[in-house]
Amino acid sequence: SCKASGYSFTDYNMNWVKQSNGKSLEWIGVINPNYGTTSYNQKFKGKATLTVDQSSSTAYMQLNSLTSEDSAVYYCARSGGNPPWFAYWGQGTLVTVSA
Repeated sequence: SCKASGYSFTDYNMNWVKQSNGKSLEWIGVINPNYGTTSYNQKFKGKATLTVDQSSSTAYMQLNSLTSEDSAVYYCARSGGNPPWFAYWGQGTLVTVSA
């Protein structure tokens, strides 16, 4: 999960990014906190589910059917406006899946 603070949660999209060991960053998807609409990297459709809770200004990512390939650090990243660069990043969450 990713709890926002210091700005209006519904004003900016929230992205999720995967950093596997020794690999480049992979964009998983993005959610619009105002409407709950999502867009996913085709690779992660069915693997990741993005949701938000406006009342707590929190974005969530659920990972489904975990395998060792899902072991990585996962980041939330707030879009910065136009163009939608990743202006602010969360600290990251390490997910380790044992065989």
